Amino acid sequence: MKSKREHDEVSINGECDRKRRRRSPSPSPSPPPPSAMNGSLSSSLLPLASYDDDEDDENGGEVEAKGREENRNDQFESDEEEEEAHGGARGGGRRRDVEVRRDCPYLDTVNRQVLDFDFEKFCSVSLSNLNVYACLVCGKYYQGRGLNSHAYTHSLEAGHHVYINLRTERVYCLPDGYEINDPSLDDIRHVLNPRFTMDQVLQLDINKQWSRALDGSNYLPGMVGLNNIKETDFVNVIIQSLMRVTPLRNFFLIPDNYKDCKSPLVQRFGELTQKIWHARNFKGQVSPHEFLQAVMKSSKKRFRIGAQSDPVEFMSWLLNTLHADLKSASNNRNIIHKCFQGELEVIKEKIHSRAVLENNENGDEQVKMAGMEDGTTQDDVMLDRYRMSFLMLGLDLPPPPLFKDALEKNIIPQVPLFNILKKFDGISVTEVVRPRIARMRYRVTKLPQYMILHMRRFTKNNFFVEKNPTLVNFPVKNLELKDYIPLEPRKGETLRSKYDLIANIVHDGKPGEGVYRVFVQRKSEELWYEMQDLHVRETLPQMVALSETYMQIYEQQL
Repeated sequence: MKSKREHDEVSINGECDRKRRRRSPSPSPSPPPPSAMNGSLSSSLLPLASYDDDEDDENGGEVEAKGREENRNDQFESDEEEEEAHGGARGGGRRRDVEVRRDCPYLDTVNRQVLDFDFEKFCSVSLSNLNVYACLVCGKYYQGRGLNSHAYTHSLEAGHHVYINLRTERVYCLPDGYEINDPSLDDIRHVLNPRFTMDQVLQLDINKQWSRALDGSNYLPGMVGLNNIKETDFVNVIIQSLMRVTPLRNFFLIPDNYKDCKSPLVQRFGELTQKIWHARNFKGQVSPHEFLQAVMKSSKKRFRIGAQSDPVEFMSWLLNTLHADLKSASNNRNIIHKCFQGELEVIKEKIHSRAVLENNENGDEQVKMAGMEDGTTQDDVMLDRYRMSFLMLGLDLPPPPLFKDALEKNIIPQVPLFNILKKFDGISVTEVVRPRIARMRYRVTKLPQYMILHMRRFTKNNFFVEKNPTLVNFPVKNLELKDYIPLEPRKGETLRSKYDLIANIVHDGKPGEGVYRVFVQRKSEELWYEMQDLHVRETLPQMVALSETYMQIYEQQL
């Protein structure tokens, strides 16, 4: 027989079990008391235990950070949003106040000689691009700054204590965790993200001042060399040429012009433009590594590091892709078409369907026009007239001679630029065989502000690629087109047909094996510079025209 005390304990326990069973199906149970947190926590609440690192610790805020990782190029996200995006303090993501100090005993350990912000912002340990910090002592990139982060661990192992957030530009001292607010670090912030005001942009073509790098060498802003990562000279010459197009350069120097565009290619091209024209760089050269990575991704590896490509194809792809990406943004400025777009009138003479194909004695197909014996009539040819836009004009070089001279040397012919420009006078006939045999006539009806010409030097047959060595004689200044191409001014517009050369890309060597270099003009002093990757040197204007030109950019005179 049970005692009265045992009977009371059984009754109390049974009543508690019944209450628990009644509460279990409730959709919103009340939180357990603090004394039961250690043993009665349900499995659905276990993930909350992972949010107990520092507010910038990536291990603690990865869930929220993934949502913003796709938009890591957004330069206008506030510092507070970035702090919240990468985790929070104990208690579910609330930010914890960080001490801000101006005096830091480790500022003298900052080594600006090793800082290089031209490469992709990835942690050197985890290869993550979320919440990356740069060690200002050794220059390496690490992720996070919480207790379990790679930057925190590096600060303890290597004794390096000063780190800058590559996105917010905030500087912290680890492992202490306080923020450093010292004006002596502003030069590092300017190198990380160069900034230009509109007044500074307008003075670029007037400024004649040289800049000095940390190693004591002098360089000209806008005339800096570009690293050749591996057979990327075809990219470097295009970048250096486009940097001479003033409206395009000014557009990308101000990030507000394309802040709504989420294209990585647009953002990387803008960052590269800012670094090339920045007057406070630590080095006298720039590496286009981040831009090349964006090119590889956007072109689906059509243009990639380690594989030589054609600058003409790259220029065409780059301009069209930049225009398409900018057009998709809400603030479409159409800067590409504003600079380079012109208009052509095309007259296409197609063989009429009554023309038949006959086999000759060699088995080759040849065209025989119906009624050719009596003379071709108008009914045998169909005329197709239409207008089309263009970003660059392709010029055909005359074929080189087949024979050698008396000294057994190849004769290198020369041709004036005006002769090959007659292709666009509306009278000269160009025969094409693809997609079908036709006779084409072209006439320029609208001139662009910046005219891109490329000479068709390379032809591919069934066996190999041939290069035409013909030299093109062209003027460096005052190229008057109306003397060779019939131009008509549009209503209300003044005809401006005189151009000056601003960039000239040349090819040296055999097809597929040679290298590219470019001659560009510095407007502030009207001097010409020869640029080949990292090599930049002044040259005479007469030397510009003594090379095998491959692509040119002309600027319209005002």
